[in-house]
Amino acid sequence: MYGPYARTFAGLIVSVPLGMAILGGMPAVATAQAPGEDVRRLAEHPAVRNAFRIIEELEPRTIRELIELTEVPAPPFMEDERGRVYAERLREAGADSVFIDEEGNAVAIRYGRGGARGSTPEGERRTVVLSGHLDTVFPADVDVTVTQRGDTLFAPGIGDDTRGLIAVLTVLRALEAAGIETEADVRFIGTVGEEGLGDLRGMKYLFREGADPIHTWIDIDGTGLGRIVNKGLGSHRFRVTFRGPGGHSWGAFGMASPAHALGRGIRHFQDVADTLTRSGPRTSYNVGRLGGGTSVNSIPFEAWMEVDMRSESEESLGRIDAAFRDAMRRALAEENALRRAGPEIELELDQIGDRPSGEVADDHPLVERAIAVMPLFGAVPALTRSSTDSNIPISLGIPAVTIGSGGIGSGAHSPGEWWINRDGHLGIQANLLLLVSEAGLAEPIP
Repeated sequence: MYGPYARTFAGLIVSVPLGMAILGGMPAVATAQAPGEDVRRLAEHPAVRNAFRIIEELEPRTIRELIELTEVPAPPFMEDERGRVYAERLREAGADSVFIDEEGNAVAIRYGRGGARGSTPEGERRTVVLSGHLDTVFPADVDVTVTQRGDTLFAPGIGDDTRGLIAVLTVLRALEAAGIETEADVRFIGTVGEEGLGDLRGMKYLFREGADPIHTWIDIDGTGLGRIVNKGLGSHRFRVTFRGPGGHSWGAFGMASPAHALGRGIRHFQDVADTLTRSGPRTSYNVGRLGGGTSVNSIPFEAWMEVDMRSESEESLGRIDAAFRDAMRRALAEENALRRAGPEIELELDQIGDRPSGEVADDHPLVERAIAVMPLFGAVPALTRSSTDSNIPISLGIPAVTIGSGGIGSGAHSPGEWWINRDGHLGIQANLLLLVSEAGLAEPIP
């Protein structure tokens, strides 16, 4: 609900003092020439106000394209079809150049005019990105047909992150229709590999050594408005496999068992991990999947598990990682020491995920701009930590934030995921304002 202090123009709340924003219980303080002041002035610019109006006029198309894109499956490592469809939409929206890179990211470039905000101190062209991710967590056999009951749209992936992709697309359409040009180059990107075992592969490609430089990253992931992710939650993920010859549970009794080794490994790991996670930076661990064996009366020839560890601190993540590896090696040695017959079993330890952590300072200009944007659209800004595409630039010292796409939704990563277009245009308007405030509004050239 908007407070009595607010007035609106084309859905925009334009008169909320920045000092009303609450961050971790502390009021944000506006200062002269602060990024927040720049954001508020930009929000009143006629061209930007026109873009806000256009976003509202585009609502029927935005919702139609949300449904259409949601119904293009994008299982992990199978985002190709959605990437092609999304690239074509970006091309239709008016980008200067559109392509799909070698990793599968759909990339659209809108060139800037240059100027003070369009180049770095070293004189190279500056690039700002607005992004969402193409992939979903759902395998290929999951039905992604959108159904509607009342004002609610139901479909796997509709909010995470198809809504984010459509917000990116609509921002591009609105900039084109309003004739807004920026000083910096802007890239509109649909990334691959954000979810699960994708391990941010699209982002790692975009920020690989020798890639075109990206100077600011704005990610749209999740629904709602107000949440600002400026801290990356790091994670390590492993697939552990114990292997041996296997055999009959009676006839081959006494052989080392991969299943027994796996059980030992879990116990040894938890004994240490419990002590490492009770104090200090927040850290977690989880055995998420287990498998192996052929029958109840067979010694398995293999037993495996997948493990996730996360921490706010790279140092703490390193400690629990080391404890995990030690526990697996200890379990292997103990099981082999117990065998009465047959060869030793072996351990295969594969790291299947590595998401770095890091932080963008709360008083960084990009974060302060994001903070200033939120109250203008009726949202209370909240700085948070999460694991998103922004982890990669944040870990490299490149300014990045992840914010929501607007509307309300829930059930992410479940077949019952839903989204409601409750003032959803405000989320797109907020993203446009943050993007232009970061890329710099280029005044018309006479």
